[in-house]
Amino acid sequence: MMMNQYPWWKNLLILVSLLLSGFYALPNLYPEDPAVQVSHSSGELGPGLQQQITSLLVAKGLNVRGVEVDPEKLMVRFDDTEAQLQAADVLKTSLDFRHIVALNLAPATPGWLRSLNAKPMNLGLDLRGGVHFLMEVDMDAAVRQALNRYEAEFRGELRKQKIRYLGVSSTAQGLTVKFRDTDSLTKGLELLNEQYRNELLFEETQSDKTWVLTAKIKETAALEFKRSALQQNITTLRKRVNELGVAEPVIQQQGDNRVVVQLPGVQDTTRAKEILGATATLEFRLVDEQADAYSAKETGRIPIGDRLYHERNGSPVLLKRRVMLTGDYVTDASSGIDQDTAGPAVFITLDGKGARLFSKVSGDNVGRLMAVVFIEHKAETVVRDGQKVRTTRKVEEVINIARIQEQLGKRFQVTGLESSREARKLALLLKAGALAVPMQIVEERTIGPSLGQQNIDQGFKSVVIGFVLVMLFMAIYYRVFGLVADLALAANLILIIGIMSIIPGATLTLPGIAGIVLTVGMAVDANVLIFERIREELRVGNSPQASIHAGYSKALSTIADANITTLIAAIVLFGFGTGPIKGFAVTLSIGILASMFTAIMGTRAVINLIYGGRRISGLAI
Repeated sequence: MMMNQYPWWKNLLILVSLLLSGFYALPNLYPEDPAVQVSHSSGELGPGLQQQITSLLVAKGLNVRGVEVDPEKLMVRFDDTEAQLQAADVLKTSLDFRHIVALNLAPATPGWLRSLNAKPMNLGLDLRGGVHFLMEVDMDAAVRQALNRYEAEFRGELRKQKIRYLGVSSTAQGLTVKFRDTDSLTKGLELLNEQYRNELLFEETQSDKTWVLTAKIKETAALEFKRSALQQNITTLRKRVNELGVAEPVIQQQGDNRVVVQLPGVQDTTRAKEILGATATLEFRLVDEQADAYSAKETGRIPIGDRLYHERNGSPVLLKRRVMLTGDYVTDASSGIDQDTAGPAVFITLDGKGARLFSKVSGDNVGRLMAVVFIEHKAETVVRDGQKVRTTRKVEEVINIARIQEQLGKRFQVTGLESSREARKLALLLKAGALAVPMQIVEERTIGPSLGQQNIDQGFKSVVIGFVLVMLFMAIYYRVFGLVADLALAANLILIIGIMSIIPGATLTLPGIAGIVLTVGMAVDANVLIFERIREELRVGNSPQASIHAGYSKALSTIADANITTLIAAIVLFGFGTGPIKGFAVTLSIGILASMFTAIMGTRAVINLIYGGRRISGLAI
């Protein structure tokens, strides 16, 4: 057998790997087009909008590259970001307030590549542009929710044990339970202390022939409620961002009560804020058909067990305090059209527990009226003592009242929504889950595509400079073998870009470009070790073929040790790092694996094609 020849399948493996990587790296040659997105608050675009927008932009001397229209939005493409920004200003001032104008980036990948699932790399916020939000969690609301829950639990436990009490109420300081006599107080204290001693501190007082039991939340329990609420909010935000379809978002905790949200590629800040900060959910309650809601509203006398609500037209309605079902049991929700009314609707699917609960409670109340309550927390800024203070206002309105015709089960629909846009929003929020406590956006930054392009240009320039300098050194110092190493280096870059484009969750960031630049230097390190080993073998008198064989085989263990230790460090960085550090670790890891493949197998295959299988007197190294 002749020395330094690969079997055909190894050559085929290398060739197929390079061709596939090159094919999936190809979409990155088509940069995204700067675009302006126009949508309508109602969710539907009016007729003639495309012609109106085109006329406005042409009149201002702006060159429109193309216009794409679908039922929900209109996308206008431009050649550069300067024209994009000018067009956005023109449309914002020319169109009425119901039109939402936002900057966007439209993919320019040809259709034949997209049909084969070839897409460009996901770019991070620092390269693609996007929005950065700093959101603050209302931690006091977590404690208030816990107090409200305790209030309901206290009533249930006292009734269950048939302990007579006058009332249970919650304040900002804690809970108070009033009793008629000391015997009831003693029994109540014994019962509640046994169940809540790890969470609450109890204190007995007497006032006006009334015995009062006061309960306050322990500091450790309050901290746990706040921590749990923050983590639940982060989980919900991740689900909502996934529903928005944002590639590789950054959602992480900052401090004790804040969350950082970065959405690469998102230029429509209105839509992003609307979804991220929304706290909408649903409650299903029975209607009190015996009491007069108008009389209750005028006199302020609400029947025991009822609460006063209002429909969207302002009409009062009395609903039972007991909630039949909440949005916490929803596993899936989608918007659509109600076949009977042709109006917008949300089709809801419950989990197993929610289905059993709703089936029982609706089956027990067939023939009665049931109301759907839409609950939302809206952020407001009010002036108190001459200073602006951020607050949240809870809005509760009845969006639908219908008679229960039959026992309801796992799937049902909700109607009474104002528009298809509201239906889509509610469906998204229900599907992603409600926020545990309200959040407010305290800081907002938009990174424009022009700044992102500047970072891309600078990163690309650094890669090119490093690539060219390494190629020149290798070609001059190692001659033919150096040119082969340069070829492997180019293949290494193609492999990195192709793999980054194939992996769904991989995102290229500015630190990721630094990882590629580092890989460019490390990629030839293996070849330097191999080539120096070949030179040593030639100096001791070995034949050229034997020197090539010995150079690759003897240097392999050293190359593997060096790269494996670096790969371990990159994996640790990815596991424990966040944000930019992960971006660096991803490209470094992929670059290490790609460089080992090209530097060892790739260069060996080319050297074999040049020198293998024949008698040679010397090597150009």
